[in-house]
Amino acid sequence: MAINLSKGQRVSLEKSMRYVLVGLGWDTNRYDGGYDFDLDASVFMLGVNGKLLRDEDFVFYNNLVGRDGAVTHTGDNRTGEGEGDDEQIIIDLEKIPAEIDKIAVVVTIHEADIRHQNFGQVDNAYIRLAKLASPDDMVGEEYLRFDLVEDFSIETAIVVAEIYRRGGDWKFNPIAAGYQGGLAAICRSFGANV
Repeated sequence: MAINLSKGQRVSLEKSMRYVLVGLGWDTNRYDGGYDFDLDASVFMLGVNGKLLRDEDFVFYNNLVGRDGAVTHTGDNRTGEGEGDDEQIIIDLEKIPAEIDKIAVVVTIHEADIRHQNFGQVDNAYIRLAKLASPDDMVGEEYLRFDLVEDFSIETAIVVAEIYRRGGDWKFNPIAAGYQGGLAAICRSFGANV
């Protein structure tokens, strides 16, 4: 049975976890502006300084596989239609380079300023982690879940959660920190060139 977390409630991942599926889902509401909603999941693999060490440590819809194949984005869902996860990321914890201290999982709204969209128009957003038996297992066993319940009425980007190292173990921290300025703002905060 999956653990349901609250914001800031950190939990250690099982030592036996190697392959982790990060599933992100959402629904849109209260919007009739003539544009579809295109939410995008991305991952930043960060050093101890909280910054990107290399460009390939930023995994998103234009760079689906990170350094050493440690992180793989399964593809961009441009509509968010349907049930279940809207976007998924697979992490091989054993392949994460030793110099990486933290993995930040982010969701942004594509062209939010142009489309006049924000996370206040998004409902039922969540992140879940599933323990995978192998890199070919795309279902796994759900391990934990965090539902975003805050109303981000002006934010266009959210750091949803972090997976980080502490004393040789991996831990999960639901962050739910909102940003204005979309993906560019998040990239700047993590030291990426935009």
